[in-house]
Amino acid sequence: MGRRVLLLNQTYEPLNIVSLRRAIKLLVLLKAELVYFDEDHLIKSSSISIPRPVVIRLKRYIHLKYREPPLTKKNILLRDNYTCQYCGTRKPPLTIDHVIPKSRGGKDTWENLVTACVKCNAKKGDRTPEEAGMKLLSRPRKPTYFELIIMRSRIDDERWKEFLFLNY
Repeated sequence: MGRRVLLLNQTYEPLNIVSLRRAIKLLVLLKAELVYFDEDHLIKSSSISIPRPVVIRLKRYIHLKYREPPLTKKNILLRDNYTCQYCGTRKPPLTIDHVIPKSRGGKDTWENLVTACVKCNAKKGDRTPEEAGMKLLSRPRKPTYFELIIMRSRIDDERWKEFLFLNY
């Protein structure tokens, strides 16, 4: 029962990643339907037998409030894939750098914070990347709440990618 299942809203938008147990409950209670399943593995009980779900879709639309992803050091590192955004190293220790330094009015925002190795952070100092002769590998942006969930998780099945809009 250790497998996980991608849960979609009625509109096929990803909602969450749920346990196999939770997915089976939603299916048995007729609150969800199978989208993709593993035909080689059956989940059996004394009264029913169903293929193991991989992706399920809710039968009723769930209205979700927009959830703001929390701006934390861990989430910045996660968004940047634990990679220095100046030199590309993944060797720890990694720090968080303000692209526009705080002393120059730089704010603590998703668009102004990046992962940096200690060496690059020291080299850049209290300057902008342009002034320090450094280039960012990617432009920092705010991820969605669900993107962070996916970044924290592993993709259990290739069929999930169709719904996650991931560039793999």
